[in-house]
Amino acid sequence: MIPRWRIRSQSEYSARPEWSGSVLFSCSNTIHGSKSHGWRLRNALPDLNIAKPIPERVANMIMSDAAPDRAPRVIFAALDAAIAKELEPKFANAGHAVITNSSAFRMQADVPLVIPEVNADHLKLIDEQPTRRRNGGFIATNPNCSAIGLVMALAPLHRTFGVEAVFVATMQAVSGAGYPGVASLDILGNVIPFIPNEEEKLEAETRKLLGVLENGVVKDAPFKISAQCNRVAVEDGHTESVSIKLKKSAKAEDILEQWHSFRARPQEFSLGNL
Repeated sequence: MIPRWRIRSQSEYSARPEWSGSVLFSCSNTIHGSKSHGWRLRNALPDLNIAKPIPERVANMIMSDAAPDRAPRVIFAALDAAIAKELEPKFANAGHAVITNSSAFRMQADVPLVIPEVNADHLKLIDEQPTRRRNGGFIATNPNCSAIGLVMALAPLHRTFGVEAVFVATMQAVSGAGYPGVASLDILGNVIPFIPNEEEKLEAETRKLLGVLENGVVKDAPFKISAQCNRVAVEDGHTESVSIKLKKSAKAEDILEQWHSFRARPQEFSLGNL
């Protein structure tokens, strides 16, 4: 599914001075596969077990087909990788900004893989994309769910002490497998010690996220990393057990101080409490 968005006007959030200079979005339309064209969003989605319901205004939207010529400028995409690999370049080629949760293009050299608190400067990679130079279109990605939590913890330590090696074991909730998820007889009272492609994603994405952008190319962080990913019988929320070898010696209080004092671009714009 691809939600289509419009940018809110300044008057819509002028009552929140901490949002000054920020760009906020509201969902204006949604795109789905051809089988759901013409349906309301609420009828196109499975009966998801989520704590917070979809807003009525959005749930009642009529689904559009995936046609770039009728899409707005900014698109937030949440597609399976195989579908994203086909559709997302079509929208970028048509001049759209595609911000995607899919893994399809995360490791492509000219596509930024971004955690705003960690490597917002990597967004400059957008200018290296042929579609950007041709008509303004581009693709930008966010990381694997487990990589986000790991990198947020590593970033302050890597900048101050240098990371030499990482070992991470994840215990990932069944919600991460999507709907309908893992078969109940496979997961109840069990731990599944393998998630296809997850370990490779976690290792590669972590190094790219903590890499350095030089001359239009991201040089991956040079540290070693080994990941073991497990699916566990938890509904929501992943857990990670992480061992880190630092280049410089650090006491526990030094590490805690780096985490507590860490600030980045979102904090500069007061975006933490939207």
